[in-house]
Amino acid sequence: MARREGTGGDGAKPDDRDVDRERGVYMISVAAELAGMHPQTLRIYETRGLIMPKRSPKNTRLYSQEDVERLRRIQELTSELGMNLAGVEKVFELEEEMERMGRRMRSIERQAARVKEELQRELDRVRRSFKRELVLYEPPEQALMPSRRPGVRIRIQRPER
Repeated sequence: MARREGTGGDGAKPDDRDVDRERGVYMISVAAELAGMHPQTLRIYETRGLIMPKRSPKNTRLYSQEDVERLRRIQELTSELGMNLAGVEKVFELEEEMERMGRRMRSIERQAARVKEELQRELDRVRRSFKRELVLYEPPEQALMPSRRPGVRIRIQRPER
């Protein structure tokens, strides 16, 4: 199972707090105590791919704050909700898929907003160009009819058909 990348919720680059949260600082015994479980359980979760701690140059497991929070989440799903590890794996897969879909949806929404703005600008440009070319339409029988208003009257005689 893949581990979450160090990005903000919207896919932005991580800031200093995210980097600190991802930095492996806890040895296995400390991480196990913080998560409320036995160190052997952390090894099992690592084998299953539920958690992927960083490694020191001497290959010691180093857990980050994010890892500890993920371990607490696993603990919650297994003990409080009664899930087995296969269920936990599926939950994590679905959550990651939802995050990917959310990022994609936000990207599509931004793209749709740009297209909408572009179409609006083009529509405005076309409307401005038509204002100079349009002539008010009057049906032929009304176009040359004498005005009923007082003032100058011009008689128009039409040939008979």
